[in-house]
Amino acid sequence: MRVTVVGAGVVGTMHAWQAVERGHEVVQIEREREARGASLRNFGQIWVSGRAGGEELDTALRARELWQEIGARIPALGFRPNGSLTPVRGELELAVAEAAVSRPDAAARGYKLLTPAEARAVNPALRGEFDAALYCERDAAVEPRTAQLALRAELSKSPNYTFLSGREVREVTGPGTVRDDHGDIHTADTVILATGAWLGGLVRELAGPDLPVRRVRLQMMQTDPLGETLTTSVADADSFRYYPAYASPALDELNARQAQAATAAEHKMQLLMVQRADGGLTIGDTHEYEHPFAFDTVEEPYEHLAGVVESLLGRPLPRIRRRWAGVYAQCVDSTRVVHRQQVSEGIWLVTGPGGRGMTCSPAIAETTANELGW
Repeated sequence: MRVTVVGAGVVGTMHAWQAVERGHEVVQIEREREARGASLRNFGQIWVSGRAGGEELDTALRARELWQEIGARIPALGFRPNGSLTPVRGELELAVAEAAVSRPDAAARGYKLLTPAEARAVNPALRGEFDAALYCERDAAVEPRTAQLALRAELSKSPNYTFLSGREVREVTGPGTVRDDHGDIHTADTVILATGAWLGGLVRELAGPDLPVRRVRLQMMQTDPLGETLTTSVADADSFRYYPAYASPALDELNARQAQAATAAEHKMQLLMVQRADGGLTIGDTHEYEHPFAFDTVEEPYEHLAGVVESLLGRPLPRIRRRWAGVYAQCVDSTRVVHRQQVSEGIWLVTGPGGRGMTCSPAIAETTANELGW
């Protein structure tokens, strides 16, 4: 079988991985020299803790298994089963954490409610004041800026894999057949369009104007090396308001009685923080849903995040080295893990995982491969 994958972000690359692993010939086409979108501009988190129960959690847990298997084969991915801690303050936040550990799927996630001393035993860098911390053992991390490069380096060892960069697919010329802007025709049994937040052009022509996927913009930053190990990923209690796993009467009470900080509410924020391989901290993020998106970044969210992080670490942040914005594609119905649609004979569009893309991409690709009979 021959497979053409359009897009070299994490979703596209995982589809290429599945196809090559199953013995198929793969051509992967990327319009940039390298992928430059949300697959690089994220935390690198394999984030199980906040996923909705049911299909979303099942997908995340399967993806977690696949990431670990692939990471064992490709050390350059930087896979590490670091878990996460969400420190809480006050009775309202504590009640939400207690509700989380009472979920029927809490054990599958590896949830535990820790005292401050227990949390600091897991992550000694958390020297700030808090009353308890929700621990999720199943969370993990990879290095987002280099993961696709590492995956592709491994794929390139196979004679069945070809990578073509700097080419934009412009036209469908027949079943399973596309033309790129170099004029080359690529014919396969299956074409996977994994174009991320690029939803115009050919994607719009094929899927129509009512594609149930929206674009979301975020802001993030990265620091100089911390100078010590942050042994887990870290979130704050605002993540309770954002992730569906924490929905409960306790969360309703938190929302009713304890407002977010004004900047966090305005920019739909939560804190997520992961230490990179070089010791720096990736910190974010914001959410912007209304078009047209701003073309610049604003400073208030960064100031808010810095304050939250410093209160948890009990120390000043290192110098901010990088700030950036990114855009990802998310299903309008956010309960859907991904939008998978046949848009022409032999051609499938796979998009819209939202902030779940890095977490769930191995399992999303596996499901595609199984459903298409690869």
